[in-house]
Amino acid sequence: MTTAVAAPFRFFALQVVTTRRLGPSLLRVTFAGPDLRDFRSDGRDQSLSLFLPHPGQSEPVVPLERGDNWWQGWRELPDDVRAVMRSYTLRGLRADAEGHTTEVDIDFVLHGVGEEAGASAEAGPASRWAARAAAGDRVLLLGPAVADNRAIRFRPPEDTDLVLLWADETALPATAAVLETLPAGTRARVWLEVPHSGDVQDLATGADAEITWFVRDAHDQGSPMALDGIRTAELPPAERPYVWIAGEAGHVKQLRRHFVGERGIDRRRVTFVGYWRRGLTEEQLREQG
Repeated sequence: MTTAVAAPFRFFALQVVTTRRLGPSLLRVTFAGPDLRDFRSDGRDQSLSLFLPHPGQSEPVVPLERGDNWWQGWRELPDDVRAVMRSYTLRGLRADAEGHTTEVDIDFVLHGVGEEAGASAEAGPASRWAARAAAGDRVLLLGPAVADNRAIRFRPPEDTDLVLLWADETALPATAAVLETLPAGTRARVWLEVPHSGDVQDLATGADAEITWFVRDAHDQGSPMALDGIRTAELPPAERPYVWIAGEAGHVKQLRRHFVGERGIDRRRVTFVGYWRRGLTEEQLREQG
């Protein structure tokens, strides 16, 4: 398994270039800015922190003058002043002829936001911001200045002979980016869960991938829809599989238990990431540890 360096993460001041609706639940926002020339990432499931302004603010408020202690200064600001911080994964980037990053794409899940780009009471601050985002809107991105960094979790060992992926809509951008990087011919089984049939996408990959979509309309939220299908699935023969599962923390836990406990896959070859937890905001998750 490869080892990443502890990359220096820094702030990048960015502006919205374009937005594009991908489906009922998904919106792609493209960002650019001169700071991006120093942005580096090998992609895959690259994790980022995005700082967004509150309504009425022209830009997000983060006390960058404190340097590495910005976190404490940010926490000390009033709730209605300090920038909204949310975790996202990098969907894609573009570079110029000299290799300097010029644009980055981030896909937003529009929880509680309808097709008409309005926002309901259930929508969180990031969903509301994304639904109304327009060219020129300012954000801050906390991201890597070294391409291979520890905020990339997808790391199959070199001897992997089968890749198994599960994700819900929050991890769909990461899954799509991972599939794009798999070497041609890599055997992969993929299970994806989304809220609406219109969220199903054509995913580009050179891998020998079998992708199964599940649409979660009116489904019991207690378990991932794919669990029963995965339990009964006859997987291709493999001696050294690698598993990556990401999405709602409770569902991730159930699927990890299946792959390790029921399938007997070495737990060291299973990467699991809880992107969110049902009933909790990201602020509450951070307070829990």
